[in-house]
Amino acid sequence: MSPWTLLLLALGVSADAFAVALGKGLQLRAHVLRTALVFATAFGASQAIMPLLGWMLGATFADAIAPWDHWISFGLLALVGGKMLWEALSPDAPVDAEHPEHVHDIEAFSVREVVLLSVATSIDALAVGVSFAFLNVDVAIAVTTIGLVTFALSFLAVFIGYRIGTRFRRPAEIVGGLVLIGIGTQILIEHLTA
Repeated sequence: MSPWTLLLLALGVSADAFAVALGKGLQLRAHVLRTALVFATAFGASQAIMPLLGWMLGATFADAIAPWDHWISFGLLALVGGKMLWEALSPDAPVDAEHPEHVHDIEAFSVREVVLLSVATSIDALAVGVSFAFLNVDVAIAVTTIGLVTFALSFLAVFIGYRIGTRFRRPAEIVGGLVLIGIGTQILIEHLTA
């Protein structure tokens, strides 16, 4: 996998974390730097660990499914990318104006919330990691790149959310989904034409 493809892959899987961090930034009234560091660290670490776990899982069964590895990689990446597109194009839930206490203030975030959000946004990276077992990928470089890109984007997203709102959440998810589907298609084409 080329460095550019890996960078695009990292951008694609980090789109969920970017969107969540952007939303958290919107809720801030203070403590922007602290919140950005907490969420960026949690999201970056989770996005790095999950593909590593996926790769270990995929490597365990690599010999048994080698004849179909390109189809599995394509299917996983297309599924994850399609899910991101579906979520980006689905209408948001309406805000309950009568019960403002249901709106969560990020200044009171808990460790539990941070962990749950970081795991929830990195499930897609687990599926991407499974596909690493069937590709020519240096896993250490891949998980480091994914972790660092996610850290940087999540950190910036908190500040962007704090400053300008949710305008970029859906475009980020759409681009991320299209990138993952595109990479999966590229893998499939390369294997079928080899």
